[in-house]
Amino acid sequence: MDFGLFYFADGVRSGTDQYRLLLEGARFADTNGFSAVWTPERHFHEFGGRYPNPAVTAAAVAAVTENVAIRAGSVVAPLHHPARIAEEWAMVDNLSGGRAGVSFAPGWHVVDFALRPENYADRRQVTMDTIDTVRRLWRQEEVELVDGAGESVKLRTHPAPVQPELPTWLTSSGNPETFRQAGDLGVGILTHLLGQSLDDLVRKVAEYREHYARAHNGTGHVALMLHTFVGDDRAKVREVVHDPFTDYLRSSLGLVLKAAEELMPGIDPDEMDPEDIEFLLEVSFERYFETGGLFGTVDDGMTVLSSLEQIGVDEVACLIDFVPDTDAVLDGLRHLARLKQRWEAR
Repeated sequence: MDFGLFYFADGVRSGTDQYRLLLEGARFADTNGFSAVWTPERHFHEFGGRYPNPAVTAAAVAAVTENVAIRAGSVVAPLHHPARIAEEWAMVDNLSGGRAGVSFAPGWHVVDFALRPENYADRRQVTMDTIDTVRRLWRQEEVELVDGAGESVKLRTHPAPVQPELPTWLTSSGNPETFRQAGDLGVGILTHLLGQSLDDLVRKVAEYREHYARAHNGTGHVALMLHTFVGDDRAKVREVVHDPFTDYLRSSLGLVLKAAEELMPGIDPDEMDPEDIEFLLEVSFERYFETGGLFGTVDDGMTVLSSLEQIGVDEVACLIDFVPDTDAVLDGLRHLARLKQRWEAR
């Protein structure tokens, strides 16, 4: 099982320190044998708002690393022209010496589509069409586009990438159909545990593998994003992550309520008292701390990783930037590296 670093959760900060964790974390990943650094796309909100363009952050990571794969987690495909995606990520591939990869998502925040409102209604089909076009352009095929005069023209994008094929994933928040689509397309799947349980994931990964093997005679690649903080004392880790992770859950209340439906069918957020919401957030924190994240000591982490291995996870994408104390997070990477070393030395 591989270990990557994933960035998303933290809010926008002022000053020149906004990207210190990104760059120092990437350097750490690069020199400690981590598989990848993933950066997201987020618009019009402080939550994740320091990452509006993963190609730009990927180029920055490429400049300070030599080994680690550099991936988008994710590019919201319907917000972009496919030729621009191909151009930007081919540049990243060249800057990094062939280490670029992209996970594509259809998007779900309606306000994000202020950038491309015409694509919102058909965003899932637009995503499939975009992936196909980007992969063809990546191979340096000519594709037919419409120019400013309304004429059809055949075009090829530049620069040519280093890798002959673009490493590609589909991002899923838990929709089983997305897992099946990824298998049929012959791409990886990037997912998380917000709104789905480990038991749910078992079935979906099995379906993904089945569809992948049927269409492409392979096994594919499953990357699981997990909120991560590893230390030498479980109680101390709990103290450090409790408030920031609870705030994260509060900002993702819709997903929390979706997960809670198993315990409280018919739950209606509009009818809930603030005290009930806080109670639900605390219950959710307990669930994620115990079974939905990579929290605690190295020993705790080994137990989690054993469960993920049984499910068939190929890579743990460790989301590290939800704790605002950058120094504490960077210190925690030492313990994460110990966990990685111990897992590999089994």
